[in-house]
Amino acid sequence: MIRVLLAEDSAVQRELLIYVIRKNGDFEIVGSATDGEQAVAQTERLRPDVVLMDCQMPRLDGIAATRAIMERFPTPVVIMTGSLVRDAVSFAFDALENGALAVVAKPTAVGTELHDLTVDQLARTLRLMSAVKVIRRWPAPKAVTPFQGQPATSDRTAQKTRIVALAGSTGAPSVLDKILVNVGAKGRVPLLIVQHMSDGFVDGFAAWLRQRTGMKIYVAQDGMEAEAGVAYLAPDGFHLGVGANGRLALSSEPPIDGFRPSATQLFRSVARAYGRASMGVLLTGMGRDGADGLLEMRKSGGLTVAQSEETCVVFGMPQEAIRLDAAARVLGPAEIAQLVMSASP
Repeated sequence: MIRVLLAEDSAVQRELLIYVIRKNGDFEIVGSATDGEQAVAQTERLRPDVVLMDCQMPRLDGIAATRAIMERFPTPVVIMTGSLVRDAVSFAFDALENGALAVVAKPTAVGTELHDLTVDQLARTLRLMSAVKVIRRWPAPKAVTPFQGQPATSDRTAQKTRIVALAGSTGAPSVLDKILVNVGAKGRVPLLIVQHMSDGFVDGFAAWLRQRTGMKIYVAQDGMEAEAGVAYLAPDGFHLGVGANGRLALSSEPPIDGFRPSATQLFRSVARAYGRASMGVLLTGMGRDGADGLLEMRKSGGLTVAQSEETCVVFGMPQEAIRLDAAARVLGPAEIAQLVMSASP
């Protein structure tokens, strides 16, 4: 049984959540908090496998409560929001910056059209995140500080890069934030991004990144021209690829390694279209998505990078790439940012 601590201030929402979580059979609700302070105290006392936390609660909101938990007694935290409007989603992604592992939508009411889908996404996320071994998070500045030095320019392969593909899952939103803050308006090639997340959040994620980084960041559309200095996020339910003509291509082909969008599909597409003039970066995440595609990029002559173990929330995806000898380099976020900054056609 997976031991869940639920933090939700609405009595109606709390009863619905308890019902749908217990209905899945392999979960035990070990505690129920009605505000952030109670969530922190009960996490310390009950030591659950995972905390399911509302974003906005009295006394201590989801961001502050997550931060306190990660600083004092690290426990996997899943943040939930009842709204997908921009401000609510931005608030949820701020919680990821403070140590939460994932963001999910609250289940809709029983009998509504999306009820089964939202319940399945919640249960799947709780199962996956309960298995993550989190580490203590010490206090850190709220804002990401851009890299102050000059971008690396000695790597000839990086200098010939015409496109950069990045992909990640658990823990990657914060890493992407750090990379894109440094790239900012200095980017000289298009950036294509696959980030695994629950349906409905990609538009809010793009808005959150735009606000924090100052970059042009869009959710990709089929046929869009990939422009230098612009980042494109794979939309919900579609693979993201690119042609040799620089135009984006979306596909509804079957999932790869369980994912659509798939990191492997993105890397394969970039390898075929750009070969030696490409860079692929595989970030923190659970599973093995992206490893095979990154290997294709390396075989095509592209520069390939995996995030280093000590900087990953979950080392699964980068580890698989390293095991396949798909990564030419293993770097932390700061070094990856410098490498991406150095990319130019």
